[in-house]
Amino acid sequence: MALCGCVAAAASLRPLHAQTDLDEFMRQVLASRDANWKKLQQYVLDEREVIELTGPGRIPIWGERHDYTWFIRDGFFIRSPVRFNGVEIGEAERRKSESEYLHRMKERDKRRAQRDQAAGGTAPAVEPPLDAGVPDNLDAVIRQTREPEFIRSAYFLRFKFEEGKYALVGRETLDGREVLKIEYYPARLFGGTDRRRGREEPSADEKARDAQFQRLMNKVALVTLWVEPAAHQIVKYTFNNVGFDFLPVQWLVRIDDFKATMRMGQPFAGVWLPDDLDMLLSGTLAAGQFDMRYRIEYRDYRQPDVTSRIGIKPPK
Repeated sequence: MALCGCVAAAASLRPLHAQTDLDEFMRQVLASRDANWKKLQQYVLDEREVIELTGPGRIPIWGERHDYTWFIRDGFFIRSPVRFNGVEIGEAERRKSESEYLHRMKERDKRRAQRDQAAGGTAPAVEPPLDAGVPDNLDAVIRQTREPEFIRSAYFLRFKFEEGKYALVGRETLDGREVLKIEYYPARLFGGTDRRRGREEPSADEKARDAQFQRLMNKVALVTLWVEPAAHQIVKYTFNNVGFDFLPVQWLVRIDDFKATMRMGQPFAGVWLPDDLDMLLSGTLAAGQFDMRYRIEYRDYRQPDVTSRIGIKPPK
């Protein structure tokens, strides 16, 4: 009944009359999300990362601020350090960090290509020679096969489509846009991990404990999404864990709340890109409440010039 009469996913705004309509809408939304990062082949950007720890009475205990620039070098997005707590990073240290980062990204793509080849029998893609000159378009410049890390950070919830797990709450106005507010009650948001990679096969008891923990984490998780319906675009989403009573050592530390919010912005007409990511973890010890906040801001999206495209020098 709550779904009747609500606006639809399509531009024609036909009503979402049933759960099947909502499921199909969310299938398209998540497909649009997964394809979004490819638009970043046209842009470079700046990033600010802030970490803050406060104690009882919100007294600051510790904090750091990092400023980075993302640019394209050898066909990969590179994260270049610019400032640490307001202090400029030296040229030699910055270039060393860029080279190490590029090496890690190339190795990551190489491992993925090897896994794909082993799984499907297809040969890894051959990179064009580095001395082939600067191509006329950025599609030819980008070589990495996985999304850059700032996209992986923005979409930190790697949830996949789950039929029947969505509820349409209603319509709202967000930043002047009419959006759909949708709640997602996951069953598979928390799943198996590779944390035992390189170790022996876990025992039956370990598997059972892992499965129970994952089930409880999914049970207390709630994801709320605000979606622009015509474009099937996630504009904002929040993640909440509504209770941690099942966690051990409650006598030592109690996790009171964990909340994360990701917002998308539209720096250019028709182009949606990550705007900011905000995470807050609150816990209580014998001394009182402690809060850990982690925030990333993505700013100053711009089209790269030839110099930044080939990675000679990142933009200031």
